[in-house]
Amino acid sequence: MRVAIAGAGAVGRSIARELIMNGHDILLIDKDPNSIKPERVPDAEWLLADSCEMSSLEEARLDQCDVVIAATGDDKANLVTALLAKTEFGVPRTVGRVNHPNNEWLFTEAWGVDVNVSTPRIMSALVEEAVTVGDLVRLFTFRQGNANLVEMTLPADSPYVGKPAGLIPFPENCALVTILRDGQVYVPDAEQPVEAGDELLFVVPSDLEDNLERLLAPTAHGG
Repeated sequence: MRVAIAGAGAVGRSIARELIMNGHDILLIDKDPNSIKPERVPDAEWLLADSCEMSSLEEARLDQCDVVIAATGDDKANLVTALLAKTEFGVPRTVGRVNHPNNEWLFTEAWGVDVNVSTPRIMSALVEEAVTVGDLVRLFTFRQGNANLVEMTLPADSPYVGKPAGLIPFPENCALVTILRDGQVYVPDAEQPVEAGDELLFVVPSDLEDNLERLLAPTAHGG
């Protein structure tokens, strides 16, 4: 797979190294000469160019890329890069880095972004996931449909502790996908019971998240 990464700073280089280790062909693009450091990622191609300019993207042969990652530290540049990649070069998959949380609403398909990655949101979600019990923590929003991957650590006072997953009346269109317990992954079949302290991962529509919280943790959420 050929992947172009706009932004050759620490973030872009880290992504490039990981993808190269997985066997992908990588092109790093940056307009700042000080960021062009081929010795840092010697197996990547490097291009000194502005990813917001059509001529630069033509030079980068973006039409031959399977994925474009807009990973600069400038949200405006990331949006323009993703939009040009999608609309002018027909790149199948675009990923946009969100630097400022207030700009996250812009990183949508309307701007050519298939997947947005918000570092502040990810960090806050990881913190919440580590310390909260009985609250849903949103980990990921899916591009197709209005659904999220969410996590809940089941509280000890949940009415469903010890009950088989198949007997829990989850909201419609809510799917329990994984149970994490004592470092093990359990397939949530109908006979698998849930226990206090289990980390439960769900795919659930946004408008049903509150219902799911009240079902599993009624004491905390007035269910």
